[in-house]
Amino acid sequence: MTDTLPTSDRLKGKVAIVTGAGCVGAGWGNGRAVAVLFASSGAKVFAVDRNLDAMEETLGRIREFGGEVTPYACDVTDSTAVAAMVAACKETYGQVDILVNNVGGSAAGGAVALTEDKFDAQIALNLKSVFLTCKHVLPIMEAQGSGSIINTASTSGIRFTGSAQVAYAASKAGVIHLSKVTAVEYAPKGIRVNTVIPGQLHTPMVEVRLAGQRTGGDVSKLLDSRLARIPLGFMGDGRDTAFAALYLASDESRFVTGTEIVVDGGMSARCD
Repeated sequence: MTDTLPTSDRLKGKVAIVTGAGCVGAGWGNGRAVAVLFASSGAKVFAVDRNLDAMEETLGRIREFGGEVTPYACDVTDSTAVAAMVAACKETYGQVDILVNNVGGSAAGGAVALTEDKFDAQIALNLKSVFLTCKHVLPIMEAQGSGSIINTASTSGIRFTGSAQVAYAASKAGVIHLSKVTAVEYAPKGIRVNTVIPGQLHTPMVEVRLAGQRTGGDVSKLLDSRLARIPLGFMGDGRDTAFAALYLASDESRFVTGTEIVVDGGMSARCD
């Protein structure tokens, strides 16, 4: 796949909030790829991250092709901060057509090993953040009579993927069901809610964080172990997540709500 994302008019005239639009390193993380692809598809992107510096590459890639983007720093686990962020997007662009919830991160540990504080922090980061952004965006979408919300979960929310990370798995499973319940409630109001479920992708987080957590910093060992689980024989990256999100954000998916797109190269379909 070329490093340059395609351009189109699939989201022309739409305003998209993308949370977690930064990245821990160079390359295609999920949030960066979503923000760049949505901008190259005609959307005005309200790019959100708690660390503005983490969005430098994201903003640079969008500005290279003249896309429209507004950066905003926000801790999406804080309800007051989220309310202010959504209000700022509405003030800037006058509407909110798309919300992509992409904030998240994992912490190792099973039910005994994981501390209570880390469990609470995982639930806040991965699940409460989704609840809060939906809480503040949905009234705007309801007033408009339309909207598309795409929440990012993980194959850890539907399968055991090789690591004991009970809070991460539980919170991502919660994202999937939160999406379903919200989709049914808001379908009569013209709002669609769906989930993208990425598998074990090769994103910058692999080198920067996961290798240190799981293989003592040995990136090649971690990549080999992840690749061995994938029937397609290669690892995708954040762009694969972004293309799934683009379909769910576009009018092409007008009859799709309350469901999931799994982006994992067939990993979760395997028996072993």
